[in-house]
Amino acid sequence: MLEKWFKLKEHGTDVRTEIVAGLTTFLSMAYILAVNPNILSAGGMDSNGVFLATAIASAIATFIMAFLANYPIALSAGLGLNAYFAYTVCLGELGGEPDAFKVALTAVFVEGLIFILLSIFKVREEIINGIPSNLKNGITVGIGLFIGFIGLRGANIVIPSDATTVELGSFTDPGMSLALIGFLIILILSHFRVKGSVLIGIIATWVLGMIAEATGWYVVNPDAGVYSVIPSSIVGFDFSGLSKTAFQLDFGWVAKNFISFVAIVFAFLYVDLFDTIGTVVGVADKAGLLDKNGKLPRAGKVLMADAIGTTAGALLGTSTVTSFVESGAGVAEGGKTGLTALTTGVMFVLSLILAPLFLTIPGFATAPALIYVGMLMISSAKNIKFEGDIADVAGAYMAIIMMPLTYSIATGIMFAILTWVIIKTFTGKAKDVGPVMWVVALLFALRIVTLITNFQ
Repeated sequence: MLEKWFKLKEHGTDVRTEIVAGLTTFLSMAYILAVNPNILSAGGMDSNGVFLATAIASAIATFIMAFLANYPIALSAGLGLNAYFAYTVCLGELGGEPDAFKVALTAVFVEGLIFILLSIFKVREEIINGIPSNLKNGITVGIGLFIGFIGLRGANIVIPSDATTVELGSFTDPGMSLALIGFLIILILSHFRVKGSVLIGIIATWVLGMIAEATGWYVVNPDAGVYSVIPSSIVGFDFSGLSKTAFQLDFGWVAKNFISFVAIVFAFLYVDLFDTIGTVVGVADKAGLLDKNGKLPRAGKVLMADAIGTTAGALLGTSTVTSFVESGAGVAEGGKTGLTALTTGVMFVLSLILAPLFLTIPGFATAPALIYVGMLMISSAKNIKFEGDIADVAGAYMAIIMMPLTYSIATGIMFAILTWVIIKTFTGKAKDVGPVMWVVALLFALRIVTLITNFQ
C-alpha cells in the first residue's frame, strides 16, 4: 500500500529510510511547538491553545503534503511570521484593540483563502517555475547558509556582539560544546554511510545534554532561558486551551477598518509567498526533485498543502503555516517522498500527548542537524554560472548574501529578483524577463514602498 501511494521504488528509497527521514525532520523542527506558544502568548493568546493548534495544523498540512503532493516537506507555523503576528500586528498596529489576536487570525485566514485561489489558478506555481535556474541555485545556497546560521545561533556557537555584530560563543557554554560534538558525530557517521546519522546525532547530543545536567555542568536557569533537558514526564492530556483559540475570528473589525486590514493581509501574503517558494525550491533541489529544466513537478499541489494548512491553522488558532526549511534535515537522511512527510505528521499528532517529552529537546541538540544540512545545501554553488550574464550572477549572489544576513528567505528572494530584473533591463536584455518575473518585481517594488511608509 505504501509503495502504491508514495512510489518508493520509483524514487529510489524504502520504508525505513523514509521513516527515519521523517523522524529527523520532526526532531529538527519540534522546537516550534515550544517557541510558537511563547511568541503568540505575547499577543494575548492562550499558550496551551496555541500549542494544540500548532500541532494539529502542522499535522493537517503535512498530511496533505504527503498524500496530495508526495514530497518530503513538513509544514508548521512559520518563524518570523509568528513574530510579525504577535509583536507588529497584535501589540503594534492593533495595540489598542481588545482581543487584537482575533483580527490577526482573521488576516491569516483570509491570506489562506487567497493562497488557495492562487494555487487553483497556478499563480504561485508559475512564479516558482519562472525563476531563472541561476537564481534557484543561489536561493538554495542562501537557504543553506540561513539554516546553518540558525543552527549556530541556536547553540550559541555564534552570539550577538555590540562591537562586531556577531562573535564566537564561549566553550564554557555546554550547549555550544555539545552542539559541536554532535556535529562531529553526524559528520563521522555520514562518512561511514550510517543510516540515520542525522537522527542519531540529534539524540546523542540530547543524551549528552542530560548527562551534563545530571553532573552539574549544564545548569538550569529558567530566568535566563535555560530549561531542563531531562523530561519530568512523558505524557500530558491538557486540551482545554483549544477552546480559547479555535474559531476566534473577528470580521466585525474588518468591516470597520477595511484598508488597515488589507495592509495587514498583504504583509502576511508577501512573506509567506516567498518564504514558501524559497523553501520548496531549496529542499526540492537537494532532494533531486526538480526536473531537467529546473522546474518542480506537482508544484501546485505543494502550494495547495501550504494554503490549506494556513487556513486550517487560522481556524484552530495559530499564525501562518508554511513549509519548513528544516525539512532539509529529512532530505539529508534520504527522504524523497510523502512517506517522510507522513511520518513527520504522525509525530505532530503524537506530540499532542507526548508534549512533555518533545518540549525538552534543547536547541543545541537540533543545531548540529541544521549546521550539517546547511553544509549540504551550499553545494549547489557549483551549479551557479559565474561567467556570462552579470544579471544571473548578481541575482544569485544577492540571494546568497541577503538571506542569512537579513534572517529572511523572502528578503533574499526580493533582492535577488529585483537585482536580476533591473540589470537585465539596463543591459539591454529586458526581453529575457518574462511576464511572471515582471509581476513579481512589481510586487517587490510595492513591498519596498510599504516598508518605507511604515518606517516613516
